[in-house]
Amino acid sequence: MRDALRALRDGGLGAGARGAPLEVQPKGDQPPRLERATPLEGTSIQVRAVPGEPVVGFRAFLDGIQRSQVLAHAGGVPIVHGAVAAAIRVREARRMHTWGAPRIDQALYAPHALLEAALLETLLGRVRVVDTLRADGRSPADDPDAVPGARHPQELVARALTAVQRAREAAESALAADWVASGDGPLLVDGGTSASAEAARSAQVIGVVKSHRTLYADEAALPLLLGLREGERTTAMTLSSPRRHAVASWYLRLRDPASRSPLFGLVRVEAALVDDITSRADVVSRWLLAERAPVSLPDQRWDVMVYGIRECEQYLTAILK
Repeated sequence: MRDALRALRDGGLGAGARGAPLEVQPKGDQPPRLERATPLEGTSIQVRAVPGEPVVGFRAFLDGIQRSQVLAHAGGVPIVHGAVAAAIRVREARRMHTWGAPRIDQALYAPHALLEAALLETLLGRVRVVDTLRADGRSPADDPDAVPGARHPQELVARALTAVQRAREAAESALAADWVASGDGPLLVDGGTSASAEAARSAQVIGVVKSHRTLYADEAALPLLLGLREGERTTAMTLSSPRRHAVASWYLRLRDPASRSPLFGLVRVEAALVDDITSRADVVSRWLLAERAPVSLPDQRWDVMVYGIRECEQYLTAILK
């Protein structure tokens, strides 16, 4: 490795051995991909320096967490316990407190049709059991995957995990809608806003996406996106899909990647579509750049984790028993 590092450095690259081995890094279910998006500023994705100095603009922060684990197997069918929590933390006089009440939900997750009738009846008499073959609310007639039959245990675990994720997203969306209805000031959401109609349309709600399984860029725009320097953003674009609400989005580099991954310090911002998207993107980017301190160490995602979101996550971890 030393010889390889020297060769890379002699070639002009600031190489270094960083991060965990690739074999132990988490792998998503979906392969990484590029996806086109429609520019809102001009006709192509370009690089823009964020003008002006960073300034504090966010009043509150929203985050959600989840925990899930297999508690038992019934004839090869995994029974999963899932717990989710979401909260909004408001910043006042440099102190954080909870806005309203946090949303907490716990349940068992299992395919009803694959459990023995007596066991299912016992469980339903004591706790809520979410049917993972109908977790999205569709009937078996509308969902081919919901037809009872033999299932690989890992598939059933994956379906349970998806159901828990939906429960967390529902809790987060409900809180965002509550803030839109009665909150005061800009709210920063950990993740996208396009899943919630209220959040997607509100100028009060901004989403920040830290992971980049999908990069919204074509072959021409990708080098520009990955080459962003600290304090630079891409032009805004519009994102829309059949399952999501249309929003404006842009990439922003929070920290200098130096010789690290081209995704280091890179976030994608989601905001409501407005007439003057350039001014809006510049202002929101200045707000986000101001949230880089204090640094969210020792969290491994410190390069893209603003401290208000980290504090919210710590609060949720403490209350979710």
